[in-house]
This record gives sequence, structure tokens and C-alpha cells, in this order.
Amino acid sequence: MKIRNFLPTCAAFASLMSVLSGPPLAAAEPVPKKLLGMYVHQHWSYNHPYAARTWTLEDWRGYLEALRRLEFNMVLIWPMLETMPDPLTPSDEANIKKIATVIDMAHRDFSMRAYLVLCPNVSANNAAARKFTFEQRPFFQTDGRVDPGDPVEFGRLMAWREKLLRPLAQTDGLFVIDSDPGGYPHSTNAEFVYLLGAHRRVLDRLRPKIELIYWSHFGWEAYGRFYATGELKRGEPAEPCEAIALLAKQHAEPWGVANSGFPADFADAVGMSDRVLGFPYGAIEAEPSFPFTLYGGERASNGGRRGGARGVLGNAQSHCVQLPNTFAFARAARGLSASRSDYVAFANDLLPQHGEKIVEAWEALQGEDAARMGAASAALAAVARGSITTGPLRGFLFGSPERFLQDLQLQLAAVSTFYEFRSALEKAPSDSRAVAKTFSAFVTAVEAWQRQHGYSNHWRWPAMQDALRKLNSETINRELATLTFVSTEGATPFERVKKGLAQLESYTPRLIDAMKRTASELAAKP
Repeated sequence: MKIRNFLPTCAAFASLMSVLSGPPLAAAEPVPKKLLGMYVHQHWSYNHPYAARTWTLEDWRGYLEALRRLEFNMVLIWPMLETMPDPLTPSDEANIKKIATVIDMAHRDFSMRAYLVLCPNVSANNAAARKFTFEQRPFFQTDGRVDPGDPVEFGRLMAWREKLLRPLAQTDGLFVIDSDPGGYPHSTNAEFVYLLGAHRRVLDRLRPKIELIYWSHFGWEAYGRFYATGELKRGEPAEPCEAIALLAKQHAEPWGVANSGFPADFADAVGMSDRVLGFPYGAIEAEPSFPFTLYGGERASNGGRRGGARGVLGNAQSHCVQLPNTFAFARAARGLSASRSDYVAFANDLLPQHGEKIVEAWEALQGEDAARMGAASAALAAVARGSITTGPLRGFLFGSPERFLQDLQLQLAAVSTFYEFRSALEKAPSDSRAVAKTFSAFVTAVEAWQRQHGYSNHWRWPAMQDALRKLNSETINRELATLTFVSTEGATPFERVKKGLAQLESYTPRLIDAMKRTASELAAKP
């Protein structure tokens, strides 16, 4: 029998769980008055050091040290336990051991809180997952969803999770997200709170002081509707509030809320605002996104200011690429501004005496002036030819200031050649030779940058996509049409969503390949 068949109301469920849960547990150890955290996201599989999956212990040490110098006092890690098969592969065992060491390192060496995150009901497809190492495993081709209303399957999931979490029991807390990529068609908040309670009981057996964090993002029932219909729409604040109110009755201490999808004051409605950690998702870098360094504007700063009563948490996908926004986020979270001179000082703490050149490159990269980008790239090339000394924030460079400089040059080449191509397309669309030449240069440059980082997933750059459509290439248009979370293949919306997410994992290389073939075709025309 499925649980949802005998849970008629949320109130009845809450009453049942309050009996099963027993008395409240002791409170967690004291935490900083305000948390300033960084989420290290390991979902996507690509090259070192762009993907956190690939980081060595030395990489982790350098990154945590640099974060601490910016006054971060918390790190959140997704260890990707959900796609680990039973039995574990050697690479999975090594990663769990590494993350356990990172937790100890954060505590001992940097006085930082260290939390983990899990998707609520995602499990590994054992046969598919065993075909890959941890570092190379594609998430949406090796995962499955467990119905939380199925006590047998859900029980198996939780038993496996407890084994995986046991070596990580020194974590300060466990975040459980209410949506992407978890969820189940038509599942209810009552089932979600049952799911949270199951994780609470696992944590109690591992170490009772581990905090349980309900991460409210889209809303559990809203994501269930997405899986049921194929239409993605964030839930109303009342939905996570209902889940919080139910959780509050479960004696789940210690517990809190991380809010990344709803108004800052949404928990006021249930009197729980003092438990909320602000989590302005995407303020530093959208995810998933093709890696380009972001600089300036108010996005990161506004995110740093959107804290909750317990502080604020930022996130990035390619941490070694998003240094200026990491800095801006931290400054704003501490109530400080980030002027140009502040950015220069920050860049000088990366590479002393070269802060001005680095900031000029960051600024140029945000614009459309190809000549300015070329000059900035030439200045960086001159730095790279000399003797390079690193500063106190060297940990953000992941052991290679040369790679850091090369990354900026590759990005400047990719962006500048795009705007030259777009200009040729707009000014003289009938000049096929100029269009072909500039398009070929863009494809060559962007492929070089993609080869460097290896990211292969979702890539939304509206200016580029608009320009590509003007080429009227069937080859390119076919790939552009696959930039969707919902496939046309599958018998149900649930199957179409899962297929769409899996297809997106190869979107970027497929698009670049289509661009290369089109460039060859254009060059061959008389």
C-alpha cells in the first residue's frame, strides 16, 4: 500500500508524525550570529578545475582559505550521493572519503561550518551509474525518482543513504531541497514532510546534533505538478509555508530553512522567519550556464544583501571563473560596497601589481567593444610572459595563475569574435564572404574556450541564439530547438521531462558541432 492512500489530511499526518518522532532533541552547537556561505555545486561533469567534482584536496584547501579571507564562514557541498551505485565504484568511495576530509578541514583549519545537500528522492540507476566514474557520470542519464508514497522503495532509498552519509557524519547539517531535480508527480506536502522526517531520523542515528535544513526552492507540490504536466511554474508562498508548519510539529530539532525561491519574508506567515537562511540562487552565476566571467552590475551585490535572519548563502557553478561576483557578493553581505578600486584591490590580491589589467579585462568582457577586448587580452598576454607572483587570495587560482590569465584571454576572444560576426551579419547580410569569415572566427574561438573547460550542458546566450537563427541553417536550428527541459519524446509528461533533462547534458557540444558544420558550408559557397 502507498502512504498517500492512507494519509487523508495534512493535520492527520502531522499528528501521526508527532507521535512517531518522540521528544525534541538537544539544540545544535552554537553557530555564528550570521552565516555567510558558499554552495559548491558538483552536478555537472566537465574539466578541472572548472567543475568542483574534479577538485583535489589541495584545491579545496586553497578555495576554502580564499573564501575565509573574504569572511565566508560556511560552505555547502553537494557530494552527489544520489547517483552513486550499490555497490560503490572505487571513484565514488574516493569522493566520499575526500568530502569527509574537506569537512574536517573546514572545521579544523578555517573555523567554517560545513553542510551537505541532497535531493529529496533521487536514486541511482545502478546499471547505468556503474558505467561511469564519479567524475564523468552524467546525472540525468543515471538517476531515477523514488515515489515517497511507496514505503518499500523509499525505505530502500533511505537505508542506502544512511550508509553513504555515515562517513560524512561530522557535517554540521544536511540541506534537503524541495524540487529540482527531485519531486514526484502529484506528491503532497504531507509526503514531503514525511520524507524530511525520515532524513531527520537518519541524522539522529548518525549524530543527533546534525541540523536538518528544508531548502525551499520551487515548492514540493509545484515541482510535482511540473512532473505531472510538463509545465514549470514556481509555487505560491503558501505551499512551502504549509510544509514548514508541518515540519515545526515534528520535533525535528535542530532544523532550519534555506529560502532560494520565495519572498524574503515568506516564513513570517507561519512565525518561522528566525530560522531562515537567505539563498539568492543565481546571484553570482546562473546554473546551469556556459562559463563566462561576470562582473559589475547589481546582481551579485543585491544577492549578498538578500539575507535572512540567519545570514546569506551564495552559489556558483564554475567557481574559478566567477571571482569578481564572489567578491561582490561577500562585500554586500557584510554591508560594504564594491567600487572599481575595491575590485582592483581584490585582483591585486590574486596577482599583485596586475589588478588594473585584470579588472580592465573583466570590464571589457561585459561589453561589445571587440577592439577593447583585444587590447585587454594583449595586456594579459604580456603579464603571462613575465614572472608571476601570486597574492593572499591565490587559492582562487587553483594552483595556476597562468591558466587564470589564459581563461580570460580565451573568453575575450570568444566574445569579441561573436560581436564581430554579429556586426557583419547586421551591416552586410548579403556579403556572404564577410559573414562566413567572421562566423568561422567566432566558432574557432568559442570552441577553444569550450575545449578548455569542457562544460557540455545548457547554454542560453540570447544575442548569440538570435544571430545564429539569422543564418537560416537547418543544422543549427535543429540543435537550437533542443534547448528545452521538456522533450517531445516520452509517453507521459514525467518521461518527457526526464528525457529533456538528459538531452540537455550534451547540448553545448552538439550546438558547437552544428556551428562548425555550418561554418564549413558557408566557407565553401562561392
